[in-house]
Amino acid sequence: MNRALLLCAAAAAALSLSACNKNQATGNQQPANADTNNATNTSTPGQSTPVNQAQDTTGAAVGSMSAATLGSHDTGAFVSNLVQGNMYEIEAAKIAEQRSKNPEVKAFARMIVSDHTKLGDEAKPVIAKAGQKAPKDLDQRRKGFLDNLKAAKPADFDKTYIDQQVSAHDETLTLLHGYAKDGSDAGLKALAAKATPVVQKHDDAAKKLQAKLSG
Repeated sequence: MNRALLLCAAAAAALSLSACNKNQATGNQQPANADTNNATNTSTPGQSTPVNQAQDTTGAAVGSMSAATLGSHDTGAFVSNLVQGNMYEIEAAKIAEQRSKNPEVKAFARMIVSDHTKLGDEAKPVIAKAGQKAPKDLDQRRKGFLDNLKAAKPADFDKTYIDQQVSAHDETLTLLHGYAKDGSDAGLKALAAKATPVVQKHDDAAKKLQAKLSG
């Protein structure tokens, strides 16, 4: 466990460094009165595709480690990651529905919105019964994924979206398998087991699209 926590801390540090390098690479400095929380902003001028990709890769590593350690047995961590992962995948899919020109990618995104909305609705009463409070907002890591997706150039968008989705679904599968095996709340364990086949279906579909886009 100590080794896992050290690896997680190292990955988090790498993520922070990647974000720092990203800011340096853009050369963007916002004026003091800039509204940095403007939800209508869909891209950041000057963002570097290689830096964004590095940030996504590092963020995925942090998530995978978190899912395999705390998320696999800690109920609070499981709920937090499950709910935020669900929200992130729905938001990313909505962006893909609007921006992608690829019919297969758009169909995948529609499936994600439908299935993950249903999963989210099913999870709410189970989370409440477990005495847990679901987060209302995304963490900075997942907000970063969305920022990079919004900033992707049209030619790079589909690959960016699907690469993110492969990582996200791999992470969620690790989380679900771990808690179904080692979790302490019976209701949440059953929820994890029930959700696993749906998430596996999404992961398989994302990897098939990834192979097509890479070829």
